[in-house]
Amino acid sequence: MSHPISLRDALPQAASLSIADRIIGPRRPALIIGEVAQAHDGSLGMAHAYIDAIARAGADAVKFQTHIAAAESTKHEPWRVNFSYQDATRYDYWRRMEFTPEQWQGLKTHAEERNLVFLSSPFSGQAVELLESLDIAAWKVASGEVDNPLLLAQMARTGKPVLLSSGMSTLEDLDAAVRLLRDHGAPVAVFQCTTAYPCPPDKVGLSWIAALRQRYQAPAGLSDHSGTIYPSLAAAALGVELLEVHVTLSREAFGPDVPASVTTSELRQLIEGVRFIEQAMDSDLDKDALSSEMSGLRQTFGKSVVLRYDLPAGTQLTEEHLTLKKAGGGIPARSMARALGRRLRRNMAADEPVTDETLLD
Repeated sequence: MSHPISLRDALPQAASLSIADRIIGPRRPALIIGEVAQAHDGSLGMAHAYIDAIARAGADAVKFQTHIAAAESTKHEPWRVNFSYQDATRYDYWRRMEFTPEQWQGLKTHAEERNLVFLSSPFSGQAVELLESLDIAAWKVASGEVDNPLLLAQMARTGKPVLLSSGMSTLEDLDAAVRLLRDHGAPVAVFQCTTAYPCPPDKVGLSWIAALRQRYQAPAGLSDHSGTIYPSLAAAALGVELLEVHVTLSREAFGPDVPASVTTSELRQLIEGVRFIEQAMDSDLDKDALSSEMSGLRQTFGKSVVLRYDLPAGTQLTEEHLTLKKAGGGIPARSMARALGRRLRRNMAADEPVTDETLLD
């Protein structure tokens, strides 16, 4: 039997890129990113706790957001949803989310000690400069920054890979962003993403993964905000190259992203499922070889020819004399015709297996 093509070999191929020591591309394990965003609520200790929890779950990368309030926002920025009990304005909230360069360095060092790629989305030119001073491995562009050519060009000029979220973008927006990044020599990957918290199933957009991969000839990812593991598992079956999910330590935690996040235990289950699916998709299973390996099981579970009732030696066998039962050991069920018309060599009891040795030629 000829070997079937691997499911992942059948997928549209796209260019590869490297992030830290990881190659992101066809037939490579997906880069799985645990997104912290503002789940730390401004607590440096909580930010470090998320690094440990995401590492224990088995993720490949941890991602934060780097906010410098004065560089990205005016004091009149409106709340999207006013969830804060302690911040009078959204500007105040962004200030509370800030870490110092030394604190960001500590987070990056901690992540790397836990074998995680450290990523963070910058929301201003100053944030890009801060992260570049840390020698960040790649840039993740938040959905709201895709149409910010100054920020994109600043990131692209570093030559590092740029990962684009598409949650608020038209195809025209994405085309322009990808063109700008490539004109500056930056490798690109694109995430299907829908900016809804949580995202309902009809807005996840799994069909766009292949479309984006083909349109940009680039690795394609899913940035999921459904708050479940299901879209990521489905994306793995579609051969996705990158996966990003928001993470929370508890469903009872504080913060606007909790309904759109998976818990760390769910993240672990998600990662185990993705790796299982990837291995299953990459298999070029040899059915003939597997059947040979399972010959013992075929003997146990397969049926063979036995007598319906006691018969004396010399009986010429007809279908009425025979039936098929487990376990194997007699003439195989598929070869029952081989026994018909032949005579018994000796007296035989009901349910006794009929073999070539019990029959006269």
